[in-house]
Amino acid sequence: MKHLQTGQFHGQTNQTIRLEGITLTDTEYTLDKVDWHYHENAYFTFILQGNVIEGNKKEVYNCSAGSLLFHNWQEPHYNIKPPGFTRGFHIELAHQWLDNLDFSLDKLTGSINISNPALKLVLYKIFRESKTDDMTTNLGVQTLLLQLLGQMEKDNQTTIYKNPTWVSRLKELLHENFAEQWSLNELSDELGIHPVHLSRDFSKYFHCNIGEYIRKLKVEKSLTLLSHKNKSLTDISYECGFADQSHFTRCFKAINGVNPLEYRKIILG
Repeated sequence: MKHLQTGQFHGQTNQTIRLEGITLTDTEYTLDKVDWHYHENAYFTFILQGNVIEGNKKEVYNCSAGSLLFHNWQEPHYNIKPPGFTRGFHIELAHQWLDNLDFSLDKLTGSINISNPALKLVLYKIFRESKTDDMTTNLGVQTLLLQLLGQMEKDNQTTIYKNPTWVSRLKELLHENFAEQWSLNELSDELGIHPVHLSRDFSKYFHCNIGEYIRKLKVEKSLTLLSHKNKSLTDISYECGFADQSHFTRCFKAINGVNPLEYRKIILG
């Protein structure tokens, strides 16, 4: 089985940034299939454009733009790329970097498919930092990564202590129907729980209120669509459930710090 070293990925790597124990790569997937292999470092794969199928010993992930995977070090997996252009952003974490921070990945074993929109939005911020690439990039990336890893540990801990059934049902409902204009009563009826119970306990499991969570889902979805050159901002606004382009732009900038057009330029290079 092939062992890939730091900064080494199958395909065409268009950019590599080496910081203090963190390696960022922007890579185009050029091979139709990559056989079983593993990497010497723990790392994130974030699909920016296109599609890829990634399998490990337990699961197979059908990844499209916006998919985020985490692999602990030496976790074997393979890739299959469907026809079309596919591009991924990778973040590798050196053992020494983790040791220096006294941070352990023992609780994040194997491969993890991350669906939390807040964590995906952090990845987009790290990607933006990589394109800024100035004297503060190292500090910005490290801070965002620790925020990301800390929240992953919390999410993992919540999963260990089994959530109520309504939590997973609600997550599925919102992720599949984020563009709908939900009311508290409609969600409560769908879940079969009291509105007061839902509004009171939501933040316990999702770490924000319902409105914030849905807004993050909409903005995170819009980021995946910005890589489609043929989609106008108006089209993206309505597809993601915003009232109009102005509303979309305000929400997007509040979360990402730049407007959608500026971010489209960053994603498309």
